[in-house]
Amino acid sequence: MAKSGLFSVSEFAEFSRTTKETLRHYDRIGLLTPISRGDNNYRYYSNGQLAVINVIRTLQELGMTLDEIKEIKDKLTPALIDELYERQIKLIDQKIESWVRAQKLLFTLRKTIHSALFADEDNITIQFLPAEAIVLGDLNDYSRGRSDYDALLSFYHSMQEKYPDLDLNYSVWGVFSEERIKNGDWVWPDRYYFYNPEGRDKKPAALYAIGYTRGGYGQCGELYDRVIKYIGEHNFEICGDAYEEYPLNEVCIADSNNYLIRLMITVREKTTKQ
Repeated sequence: MAKSGLFSVSEFAEFSRTTKETLRHYDRIGLLTPISRGDNNYRYYSNGQLAVINVIRTLQELGMTLDEIKEIKDKLTPALIDELYERQIKLIDQKIESWVRAQKLLFTLRKTIHSALFADEDNITIQFLPAEAIVLGDLNDYSRGRSDYDALLSFYHSMQEKYPDLDLNYSVWGVFSEERIKNGDWVWPDRYYFYNPEGRDKKPAALYAIGYTRGGYGQCGELYDRVIKYIGEHNFEICGDAYEEYPLNEVCIADSNNYLIRLMITVREKTTKQ
């Protein structure tokens, strides 16, 4: 820095953490012009302009274009800048909220995949599972020729109406009632649901008979037969809903006939009658 308190272009670029090319571009468009020229015709910037370029950089990082910044630079007042900062803070808050939602989604999707990577696909087990937060849809309507696809669309529309700020990008699974399972009717689910840390409903803490198979969507009739048979043969009985999930699906499996299907049926030990 010269004794006059001025920076050459190279010095100013170094201290402002930018490049000479960027400074020349700012000069060409009239956004930041050197404060003076020396006898040698070299351009010089003042130390006060360091604060200006820092503001330019900050506003760019907040999403403003150079044209927008240039438009306000000659109209600067404390009130204008305060209003601008307030607006940008709100935008940052919205971005933070969006990133937090995305993070929660990714955590949930990873958890789903990890829960199945080392699953015992050959054996049925009885396990106690803790309660988990879910978003549970209303009873599906299959009247008047409506299909499971119609019910799924209704589920999404209902979620959008009930929870307009809720992230709907989670994988959706099916719930079958105890009565439906005991009657051997597990083609179309009674309800749809998805895991969500902000869900107001719960997949209850309970004992579950858990089995796995490979196949595409809806190709799990044989799995239901195996799990129900296992329940009866091991002194257990069905006492609640069944949850049909596809933890390894099109998100991470290329072959649509090789998804990993997980069936969890709520059970309890049979009591011995005296």
